[in-house]
Amino acid sequence: MKTLPKEKRYETLSYLPPLTDQQVAKQIEYMLEQGFIPAVEFEEDPSPADHHWTLWKLPLFSANSAQEVLNEVRECRQEYPNSYVRVIGFDNIKQCQTMSFIVYKPGMSRY
Repeated sequence: MKTLPKEKRYETLSYLPPLTDQQVAKQIEYMLEQGFIPAVEFEEDPSPADHHWTLWKLPLFSANSAQEVLNEVRECRQEYPNSYVRVIGFDNIKQCQTMSFIVYKPGMSRY
């Protein structure tokens, strides 16, 4: 079994090979199906212990599709190309963040 190259790990999914575009969209669709409110965050040099990154915009309260969220990811990446970008989901009942995963690392070609 081959291990992944040494690099900083930030989220549970970071221990897997990078997600494809379709897998990222599926994760966002799941988030929306669960009623979680998506938001986009970025950080130029995050520490694995950093739980709070800079919020790109207000959470996307009215997002109805994964494409809307991915459009925000694309805009964030264009403005901050040297930053890591992640999507997080808020549960408005529990009043907390319920999921998050990185969708862009500096040097990646997608989004």
